[in-house]
Amino acid sequence: MKTSHSLEGKGLKIIFLGTSGSVPTPKRGAPAIAVVRENELFLFDCGEGTQQKIITAGLGFGRRTRILVTHLHGDHLYGLPGLMQTMSLLGRERPLQIYGPKGIGVFLGFFSAMFGNVGFPVEIQEIAEKGVVCSGKGYQILAAPLDHSTHGWSYALVEDPRPGRFHPEKALELGIPKGRLWKEIQEGRNVTLQDGRTIRPGDIVESPRPGRKIVYSGDTRPNTDLVELARDADVLIHESTFGDELADKALLDGHSTPSQAGEAAAKARVGLLLLTHISPRYVDTTSLLEEARKVFGESRIAEDLMKIEIPLKN
Repeated sequence: MKTSHSLEGKGLKIIFLGTSGSVPTPKRGAPAIAVVRENELFLFDCGEGTQQKIITAGLGFGRRTRILVTHLHGDHLYGLPGLMQTMSLLGRERPLQIYGPKGIGVFLGFFSAMFGNVGFPVEIQEIAEKGVVCSGKGYQILAAPLDHSTHGWSYALVEDPRPGRFHPEKALELGIPKGRLWKEIQEGRNVTLQDGRTIRPGDIVESPRPGRKIVYSGDTRPNTDLVELARDADVLIHESTFGDELADKALLDGHSTPSQAGEAAAKARVGLLLLTHISPRYVDTTSLLEEARKVFGESRIAEDLMKIEIPLKN
């Protein structure tokens, strides 16, 4: 996993637009996380000021975009009206898809009634049950219930498995002529040669390779639904509002500590744990990182405008 300073080329990249908990600080904005996959933008939560961070990150406002709101607390969705107005003023025409818990439609409807409709189609889906929220070319987005002071959802972006590696030298050794038959066997179909032999994909194509997976907890207490959602993820982005010394307060308010986030990462066998939603009381996050790493070594603290590129799995 590497930190990236460029959004050039295809890939899967995470850009943290806001990493504070509840209240913005001089260095941390309200919660918002962008994921870019092959020129499609997924925005997880949209705190106030998100459109400014999108400009700073160079993401633009015209690309295909899905916005997924975890829950209806203001620090996670008050940026939506401003973002949508900015998109409209800049001439967006492409539809915008917005997903969230029950009530997100009422929230957006209120602003439309007050300020008028934007100049592009807005499609709103209120999530009623866990499972697949939406899908696109080569991926699905899944939701699982979070455990907070209000109803909401954790999300996973899961890529489809990629075909196994094709070995052209083996194909030639077996007498398969280059062309249509190569394509068929790469697509998983048996091929029959002119001499009557049947060649199976497993003879020259390796097993399918798993796609990449990114999971975002939203605001939540530790819970088994999140661990299952995060199973074998490349990256788990987990809230860590309070340090371990405030575990009782975290439980009362519906949040998690660094150790608890580390335990979730360990149980789910993820590749990297990124801590976000940091309480403004922590100007220095060294202690939070130490607490997480005692439980799960591959832990980092997210910072505003930090970029992470997720490589393809071999």
